[in-house]
Amino acid sequence: MLLRVTLLVALAFAAVPARACRLALVLGFDVSRSVDARDYRLQIDGIVAALFDAEVRALILEGSEPVAMAVFEWAGAREHLLVADWAILDSPAAIDRLAQQVLLHQRQAQGLTAVGSALSYGRALLSRAPTCGWQTLDMAGDGQNNQGDEPRRVYADEDFSDITVNGLAIGAHEAGILRWFQANLLHGPGAFAEFAPTHEAFAETFRRKLIRELSEQVIGALPDRQPSG
Repeated sequence: MLLRVTLLVALAFAAVPARACRLALVLGFDVSRSVDARDYRLQIDGIVAALFDAEVRALILEGSEPVAMAVFEWAGAREHLLVADWAILDSPAAIDRLAQQVLLHQRQAQGLTAVGSALSYGRALLSRAPTCGWQTLDMAGDGQNNQGDEPRRVYADEDFSDITVNGLAIGAHEAGILRWFQANLLHGPGAFAEFAPTHEAFAETFRRKLIRELSEQVIGALPDRQPSG
């Protein structure tokens, strides 16, 4: 009888997957036709600079559970490209490797702005993420949806119940882009949008947003839950 009880307890614990990380973070950035070659380079350089920032790196590496990160570019409804697949950022060398992948990436798309489709792609990436305590999809862009399903339709049709969607709105071309992000893109507990008035401000805005997402104050304020998957 004692052996049976011990076995049942062991199986119960085995059924709960161990966490590989505290946060699975997908970074999606806009390469639609409104983003020219200079704007694109400002985004790439801004992401890389943030990954080498001392405060960002300290937040990534603090605590006993690391952060997992993946990066993709998006434009039209069928224009998504994985820039860097899932990486467990548990050392400075791991962060360096991710930064190098982003830096060396060559742009592939320059189509319309399919925000809803990009959300679906980000959700699919998160479905195969390492098992983490929290899942966040971070969307950077400078335009409203002009192809395919609107974000609210995607949220209604697909399961985003375990995902927080944050935004980085770039105001270079549309004055109301921040309000549009706030009304249409943000999703889940603690979701927020940061605003960069121009692509030149992308680097600092991205750094500020990443610090906010990695902060223990932000993650700790969200309701605890069992990791999915």
